[in-house]
Amino acid sequence: MNKVLFSLLMTAAFLVCIGGSVHMNCAAEEAAPLSGAKKILVAYFSHTGNTRQIAEHIHAIAGGDLFEIQAVDPYPADYHAVLEKARQELESRYKPALKTTIENIGSYDVLFVGYPIWFGTYPAPVKTFLSEYDLSGKTIVPFSTHGGGGPGRSASDVSKLCPRSTVLEGFSIPGNSAKTARDTVAEWLKKIRMT
Repeated sequence: MNKVLFSLLMTAAFLVCIGGSVHMNCAAEEAAPLSGAKKILVAYFSHTGNTRQIAEHIHAIAGGDLFEIQAVDPYPADYHAVLEKARQELESRYKPALKTTIENIGSYDVLFVGYPIWFGTYPAPVKTFLSEYDLSGKTIVPFSTHGGGGPGRSASDVSKLCPRSTVLEGFSIPGNSAKTARDTVAEWLKKIRMT
């Protein structure tokens, strides 16, 4: 196969990978590195501090700006009360008001979006955050902490909410491992070519 034909085939494969609405399964090897000149935002919602810890690892390794997603009405400290509120919000498709917004969201190319897994997906404040902005053409990288059940359907839910964004392979880890996960986070960031 000559070099021109090979180059055309590789370009076509890359365009198929990025060309549709959202592609979570495109191999990292097919994408160009996203760090460097790209402007990064690490946005996260954290109730217990575990997701905040992962966000801080990402920020320390990949750089960018750090932003905490916070609901105007805070969640209760009691575990069972939080679960009940989260369940009600999920069932009613509620989008709580957020304390702060990002004025210059258009200036970011890559958004890491982090959250704890509640009932198999992201919490309502993350839904509000992703819904408030036009994220068309942006790269979204989900990351999550969980109590043992994995990321659930959260990455798929991010894709549905942001159909004009490219959603990369996410990262999920048990919450009790967050504090010591820096090396694991670094390996993942390298795999998705963010470092």
